[in-house]
Amino acid sequence: MKIKTIGLAALLLVSAQAAQAQSFHVSDIRVEGLQRVSPASVFNAFPVSARDRVDERELAEAARELFATGLFEDVTLAREGDVLIIQVVERPTIARLNIEGNKQIADEDLRNGLKQAGLDEGQVLQLSTLEEIQRELEGVYQSQGRYSAQIETSVEEVGEGQVQVNINIDEGAVAKIRQINIVGNHDFDDEQLREVFELDDKPGWFFGWFSSDEYSREALSGDLERLRSFYLDRGYVNFNIESTQVSISPDKSRIFVTVNLDEGQQYRLDDIRFAGDLQIPEDEARELLKVESGEIFSRSDVTASIEALRSRLGAEGFAFANVDGIPEVAASGDTVDLIFRVEPGRRAYVRRIEFVGNTTTQDEVLRREMVQMEGAPASTESISQSRQRLERLGFFKQVDVETRPVAGAPDQLDVTYTVEEQPSGSISVSFGFSQSAGLIYGASISQNNFLGTGNRVNFTAQRSDTFTNLNFGFTDPYWTLDGISRGYNLFYRETDYEDSDISTYSTDAYGGGINFGYPINELARLNFGASVEDLSIDTYRDTASEIQRYVDDQGSDAQSLKLTASWTRNKLNRGIMPTAGNYQRLSLETAVPGSDAEYYKLRAQARQLLPFNEEQTWGLKFGGELGYADAFSSDPYPFYENFFSGGLGSVRGYTGNTLGPAVTERNGGDDRTLGGNVLVEGSAEVLFPMPFIKDQRSLQTSLFLDAGNTFLTDCYPVLDEDADRQQCDSGVDLSDLRYSAGVGLSWLTPVGPLTFSVAQPLNDKSNDETQVFQFSLGQTF
Repeated sequence: MKIKTIGLAALLLVSAQAAQAQSFHVSDIRVEGLQRVSPASVFNAFPVSARDRVDERELAEAARELFATGLFEDVTLAREGDVLIIQVVERPTIARLNIEGNKQIADEDLRNGLKQAGLDEGQVLQLSTLEEIQRELEGVYQSQGRYSAQIETSVEEVGEGQVQVNINIDEGAVAKIRQINIVGNHDFDDEQLREVFELDDKPGWFFGWFSSDEYSREALSGDLERLRSFYLDRGYVNFNIESTQVSISPDKSRIFVTVNLDEGQQYRLDDIRFAGDLQIPEDEARELLKVESGEIFSRSDVTASIEALRSRLGAEGFAFANVDGIPEVAASGDTVDLIFRVEPGRRAYVRRIEFVGNTTTQDEVLRREMVQMEGAPASTESISQSRQRLERLGFFKQVDVETRPVAGAPDQLDVTYTVEEQPSGSISVSFGFSQSAGLIYGASISQNNFLGTGNRVNFTAQRSDTFTNLNFGFTDPYWTLDGISRGYNLFYRETDYEDSDISTYSTDAYGGGINFGYPINELARLNFGASVEDLSIDTYRDTASEIQRYVDDQGSDAQSLKLTASWTRNKLNRGIMPTAGNYQRLSLETAVPGSDAEYYKLRAQARQLLPFNEEQTWGLKFGGELGYADAFSSDPYPFYENFFSGGLGSVRGYTGNTLGPAVTERNGGDDRTLGGNVLVEGSAEVLFPMPFIKDQRSLQTSLFLDAGNTFLTDCYPVLDEDADRQQCDSGVDLSDLRYSAGVGLSWLTPVGPLTFSVAQPLNDKSNDETQVFQFSLGQTF
């Protein structure tokens, strides 16, 4: 005799001749009705085995446990003698999952969420799960302010034991906030407090298109936290939001928010003291605090003080230090004492440093930049400094660091640096045409991380009908383990500048050099170099008079031994497109006595970046360069070593290398300038993020103002027959600086930074060459 069990209850019938309270030995168990579920799954979930003695109560409980697996729609237990029979009806499986109407939630995200909740193609359908998912989806949309959202589900049979689940979503519209009421405020009026809110209940008739009057639960929570911070930063220690009511109109399109608050009393700081194990001198600790006695209490200043103390303790190796700032209301009732409770914990040591994401760059290149060492006390300052050193390499788009305690070793931690590699080289391509030079083409390839070794290699090849330029350079930044670098370079230049933008002459030059770099400290280093050069100059009938006179007096050949020295300090946060920090460089180049041209050249460069926001997408950028050069003797300074100005990286909006004192033209020549032995350049930029671009690290846009020019302290002598035509004005007159303003953009492409600018010269003269649009692949500014 059998009785069917439906739903969550399972009933048992035994033979009519036996009393229901009797128990019996189960000699065997047989399962009937299985199609897709394996017998093993049934026996694992059914707590009764053969040779067990069971009664009615135990069998009922066993049936309930089997039904609770969710695999079966129906469970029936029966007995044939001592054989227990389990008859089941399997639940259908989901053959297809059809979702329609979702726009705010991506289809892939929605399917992944349903899969985690147990609703996926190939899985057993449980109606309770489907109903629960329907409620949760409605809750998700309501948290976005879509209270009119409706979720409809249906199930269709598509085959024996298989169904199609349909989820139809009507997302509805976001409910608009029509009123925000603040109750309980006395010291600040409603208008002041509503400025704290990002949500808005009064969008303007025009700017309402961009207002934040669409309600969401998360946005309101954020506004309430901003309101709490507003009061706590102004001394209201006991401020409390007592309640928040959100009501909705019957048509679910309008939201009304009421915030009830208790401002409490404003407090000033009285006594500031430390408790616990400080580990550093108290005087030093007080220097780190951002709060002072007598000031109005500010939670943000207390938080900044806590972070400063924690950072300082971390530098001493207490990586897990716990610092709390506890305000205590004084007995007088109008001041608070502030207690910084310090629990440094045990000094932590770094067990292992790992690198993730460096698919090209070798581990050794990253490891040699580490200031934090394995086995040494963990210093948050050293760990952070190591991350900055990796970013300054320019090999990585982003560097993140994570510290993890070692399980079972409370005084040890592992440090992992996760890097995202980016193009560390550049390709510059030039292309043009002129009637005299014909087709001009060239390429410059620079790789700052050659084959992932960290070595710098560059090769330049330019060619036209009138010039050839070849240059090769190699630098090993870690020639020695302590950071001494060594580099070589070889060059060959065969150049005919007739009818070019700079001047009309040609040169043949070849040479090579070697240089060494020595680190002074973490940020600064010295570089020294020596090179030899053999240069010959050819002139033409229309060569500028100054050049022709120089060649007549000094000769057309010059062999030089050059020595260079430079000091560089780099505190920029990144090697490519930095957003914060500063950079300075001083350099000296001399052609030593005994060279055909004896001279010296001094240059000073500086950059400063000041970010406005925490993400460092807004900021100011200032840059400048000064140069001065002169001959050791009474001979004129060699014109081919002059400074030049104009173009990208200089004064944008003017054609490259065209700014400077005018030359004396001969026989119809169109030379513009020889440059000058004095260089003055500067720029100011406002950095701003590009709208709708998520990855701002690969794109940098700016509004800029550039200024610059070159000058001659002494005019070059000209040929006697041109003496009455010379128009040179010697000396440095800052009123002759050229200015330009415009928009610039740098974009990190797979082949290097692409830089372009659109600039308008502001005070160009009639003989200046201007160029509104300029671009370069491989140069950043």
